[in-house]
Parts: sequence; structure tokens; C-alpha cells
Amino acid sequence: MAAAVLRLHAKGDLRLESEMSPQPGPGQLRLSMERGGICGSDLHYYAEGGVGKIRVRAPIILGHEAAGRVESVGPDVAGFEPGMLVAVNPSRPCGHCRFCLSGRERHCSDMHFMGSAMFLPHEQGLYRTMLTVEARQCFLLPDGIGADEAACAEPLAVSLHAVSRVAGGLTGQRVLVTGAGPIGCLTIAAARAADAAHIVASDLNAKPLKIARRMGANVTVDLRERPDGVLEEGPYDVAFECSAAPQAAASAVEALEPGGVLVQVGVAGVAELPMGRMVAREIAYLGSHRFDREFAEAVTAIGTRRIDVRPIISGTYPMAHADEAFKAALDKSRSCKVQVALDTLDTPIERGEN
Repeated sequence: MAAAVLRLHAKGDLRLESEMSPQPGPGQLRLSMERGGICGSDLHYYAEGGVGKIRVRAPIILGHEAAGRVESVGPDVAGFEPGMLVAVNPSRPCGHCRFCLSGRERHCSDMHFMGSAMFLPHEQGLYRTMLTVEARQCFLLPDGIGADEAACAEPLAVSLHAVSRVAGGLTGQRVLVTGAGPIGCLTIAAARAADAAHIVASDLNAKPLKIARRMGANVTVDLRERPDGVLEEGPYDVAFECSAAPQAAASAVEALEPGGVLVQVGVAGVAELPMGRMVAREIAYLGSHRFDREFAEAVTAIGTRRIDVRPIISGTYPMAHADEAFKAALDKSRSCKVQVALDTLDTPIERGEN
């Protein structure tokens, strides 16, 4: 069966093309895809031709945040029926390296992550109308949940993993989240679900801060109006740095209580940090990378609406308007999570009300 795909050939060269979608084999499903979220890495591939040292060296189908409905079921697959809504986990760890065997699949030494240009050949992604995929990568959502919500499982899993990095949890803690983009807003929601006592969110734009409030922030700081607002609202027990701005991490260090924890979620390049202050104040600096079991936890949270992801979805564009979708996603002053309607080639564009 022929499927439409969104394939990036080079910086800014995103094309709507066609390729065959095979019948599902043993252990596989074929999905009719419905929604695909645009992630920061997708934006870097599109706007810059890569992320840091990772470059697009061959045509690649983008996308690793997506959901669709079961179209057909392969042999020996149980628990799935046509029409069921599933979120697709883009991670395909090898299962036998030392990281996989120790329960740290996110660090797999032979990870195949869909939509990634890290290795050649590139791992093809999820922006397509039909997808044949391993059933073990598919997680069911209940009736009443939309594909737009289901496609947020991957970024929510990233945020849930970031919260899990804090030993002892967040119950009763004062939390700072720097950067109120999609990951920042979902981290706010994850912190709220983890019983944080007070959450402050900071950003340079008013619109994401409005969404941050809806996701659970008690206080928002517009850094253009209050450059010292993060310090003024502190101190904090835990900070999640989601902006990838070096100055945000440095300001978080100053705003934390002695003995506080700074979790780096946003992916940045080389940055200067006040190491002397971090040592003297015993600030724990932790990295957070992708997710493992948190994908299933994200699907459960979305399926029960214990975490309602709908406020972050700011626009949906048909596949033929993918360039416009990416340009909208690049404009942080007006967009949060932009999605591509993978079940729609060319119809009027929907825009969110957030």
C-alpha cells in the first residue's frame, strides 16, 4: 500500500513524497497515522540541517512523536484490533547490551531511535500516513482520547523521566522550571502530578507562560519584564532547566537553596556554569536523557487525563502545509506544540486557541 511521507532532504528542504507501506509481519502492526508532533530536534534538522555535530547526511523521514489507529494486525499479535488508537514509542533498544540488561535502555549502545540522524543509515521517522511497526512499540489509549493527545506521550515521557531523576521525589518541594516550551510545560504538569508544593515558571515570551499556568504553575515570570524575577520568587528546592539557555542554568544555581538539585532537561551545547558557587552551595547537577518505562506511564497519565496535555497543542497543519507548520513551531512567541495531521494531506489549516 502506498503511503505519503514527509522527508527532509537538506536544510529547509522538506518534501511530501510517497513510498510503500508493507503488510505487517509477525509481531507487527500497520497503523493509519493521525497526528505527529514537531519536536525541537525536528526543528533543528529542518532549520539548521542537524543538531550540533549530528547532521542530516541522507534523506530522512522526520518525526518521533506520533499516534495512529491500528489498520491491520500481523500474525501472532494479540491485544490489538483495527481502529484502536495507539501512541508509538520511537525507541528501539537492542535488548542485550549492558545498559539494556541493567534496565537503562535509554543508554543502549545500539539504540535505533526513529527519526534520528545520529547514525547512517538514518532511522526513518513517523511523519507518514501509514506505518508498519513492532507491536511492542505501540501503547493503547482508551476511547475518548484524541490522537493529538496520544501524540504527546513521547514528550511527556521525557518530562516524567526528568522528574524521576530527583531522589526522594517532589512532594512538598518548591520547584522552578526555566523555559515554558512544550517540555517545560509538560515538566510543570509532571511536577504538579508529583505533588510539588509550589511551581514557578520563567520564559521570555508571554504566550508560553499563559500555557504554563494552565499546566500547573503557581507563578510565572516574564523575564523581559522582570529580569530578576526568578531570584525574587525563590529560593527553590529543585530546578528543571528546559530552555537550553546557559544563562538560565546559571540563574537557577543562584536561585536554589543550598543543597538544591538542578536537572538539565534542555539540550544545549558548551555552557559556562558558576562551578565555585555550585560547589560551595552543594548544588547537585543532573542530566536527564529521554525515557524508559516512563513512556508507558505517560500513556496512562494521558489516557486517564491525570495529566491533560491539550493546553500545549497550539496548532495543527495538514501534511501539504508542513513547511508552514515548521515555521509556526519555530516562532516561540505564538506556538507551543505544533502538530502535523498525518491523516490529512491538504485541507484548511486548524489553529489552536491557546
